[in-house]
Amino acid sequence: MLGKTAASLFWMSRYLERVENSARFIEAGFRIALTRSVSASAEWSSVLKSSGVIAAYRKKHNDYESSKVIDFLLRDRDNSSSVLALMKKARDSARTARTALTREVWEATNESWITLNAALAKPVKEQDLPDTLGLIRQQSALVRGATLGTMLRNDGFNFLRLGSFLERADSTARILDVKYYLLLPSVALIGSSVDNVQWETILRSVSAHRSYRWLNGPDISALGVADYLILHKQMPRSLTFCYSKISDNLNYIDQNYGRESRSGTLANEICNDLLSRPIEAIFEYGLHQYISDFIKANNGLAAQIESDFNFQDRIG
Repeated sequence: MLGKTAASLFWMSRYLERVENSARFIEAGFRIALTRSVSASAEWSSVLKSSGVIAAYRKKHNDYESSKVIDFLLRDRDNSSSVLALMKKARDSARTARTALTREVWEATNESWITLNAALAKPVKEQDLPDTLGLIRQQSALVRGATLGTMLRNDGFNFLRLGSFLERADSTARILDVKYYLLLPSVALIGSSVDNVQWETILRSVSAHRSYRWLNGPDISALGVADYLILHKQMPRSLTFCYSKISDNLNYIDQNYGRESRSGTLANEICNDLLSRPIEAIFEYGLHQYISDFIKANNGLAAQIESDFNFQDRIG
């Protein structure tokens, strides 16, 4: 597969994953703002940090008023990572790789762009926000469903999946890191018991609240949440689950070309090192440092994939 096509598919799926993640972050922030007005400003700050756009936001705004943050994350032209901007990038990447996509995937992506462009043409009122966020998630699900249901399991499919799971792992790591330190009242209390409702915000941010409850009942703790989001093999947004899929997709590509890429070796090293440690060892090492190490390794793998498969121009 041509490097330009592979890059377009890879970044198309990364952008789509970011769109959905942004909707999840906003929903979590909105929920806290409604129920805990005292901590609303800190929560919105955490949403911006998790989205990686807090510096850009601060250049434009001096406070964290809900309406300003929501508009910035959804549709602000000064935010290159807004939902609207990301959806356009995903659609443009899909158009570049049009011949490598099924008709259903292209149409789902193009229609998602048209739908969200219309929905976000004007600022979203707070009373309309839940429906708008639901629409964003629905459009992401339509593209994902078309991809899983119609794409041949070839190189194109593998690059789409690599982009999705690399982005998803990065998002889960960042939300866990940012919110862990936001929710703790003091660094001295790391590892101690904190209000269950606060920890639920982390689970809700990655749509893991109900599944966590299925497995663990009502008991929510820092250790339990971190273990679930980092190491649980069946949780589709955990770091371990994402990397099992990344390793599989890289292995499929290597088999197609009859070689062993540096990317595949790096993915296996991450699985065998960072993702093989028990949660107690991770906390003893320091959760923040561990997450920082993981994000650096994840970014390194993404760069190695671009190098190994001759992505002609970095799109992200």
